[in-house]
Amino acid sequence: MRDPYLSIVIPLLNEEESIPELYDRLTQTLEAYSRTYEIIIIDDGSRDRSFELLKRYHQEDPRLKVIRFRRNFGQTAAFAAGFRLAQGEWIITMDADLQNDPADIPTLIAKAEEGYDIVSGWRVNRQDKFLSRRLPSMIANRMISNVTGVHLHDYGCSLKVYHRDVVKEIRLYGEMHRFIPALASRMGVRVAEVPVNHHARKYGKSKYGISRTIRVFLDLMTVRFLLSFDTRPIHVFGTLGLLTTGLGILIGLYLTFVKLFLGQNIGERPLLMLAVLLVMVGIQFISTGLLAEVLARTYYEAQDKPIYVVRETLGDDETAATPPLAVGGRP
Repeated sequence: MRDPYLSIVIPLLNEEESIPELYDRLTQTLEAYSRTYEIIIIDDGSRDRSFELLKRYHQEDPRLKVIRFRRNFGQTAAFAAGFRLAQGEWIITMDADLQNDPADIPTLIAKAEEGYDIVSGWRVNRQDKFLSRRLPSMIANRMISNVTGVHLHDYGCSLKVYHRDVVKEIRLYGEMHRFIPALASRMGVRVAEVPVNHHARKYGKSKYGISRTIRVFLDLMTVRFLLSFDTRPIHVFGTLGLLTTGLGILIGLYLTFVKLFLGQNIGERPLLMLAVLLVMVGIQFISTGLLAEVLARTYYEAQDKPIYVVRETLGDDETAATPPLAVGGRP
């Protein structure tokens, strides 16, 4: 049997009330769209009847596949598991709480088929509380866009479409799922954004709060480093090391001048301790950069992982020139 055209990946946690309506609305949209599809739902350690309901739907519809985690591992882990199982050319992600509208899927796919590798939903009229959800999201979106250079209005919207080549080569850790467009940007992908519907939560309560903003900030630092220095960490650590060491040496030269030519005592001056500290810290930065260089080379060479991405190759030696990933190299 040939691979489906669409794979819908949905993480789920304690959503037994939403599952029947989610399944009905999703299948109605996909059946009317007349494209082959599969639905992959990841039960992220639910404690209610979610898995029992999903199991029943799977027995009735083999196009519904279910992954059940032993405990709650989080959205990123759930998306990673869904991406690994997905076989469709286009992979659609969305939430299970009925706030995303399955009716928007054809619009997102139509935009992707214009030649985009990623199409992100934009919740223009977001139906969430302002202080606890929308305001932190606005701050996070502005910060992520400025740091990564990939400007989206709504990084937090789970309703997105990815080409298979993009997500199959991205390794997700922590809470990196929201940064996939930014992580994929170094592959040279084309990203678009489309306004989508957003509904108020119908059942239960949100699993996420304002504390998530802190985790977003910490993950953003990791993303910034990966985008700029993952293959050359010595550039960031070495630069810091040279700056601190250089500053320490300059202070030391100044103190030497004071001691030798002005005859002043420098033994009790705080500047002397600062100079020694800066030189030691600088050496540690440079040493860390060298160790990171060794680790980066081990990472890439052990997996035979290329440090470049080819869109397509024309010529006789196409196999040799093209690495395992060829983002956007589709007809």
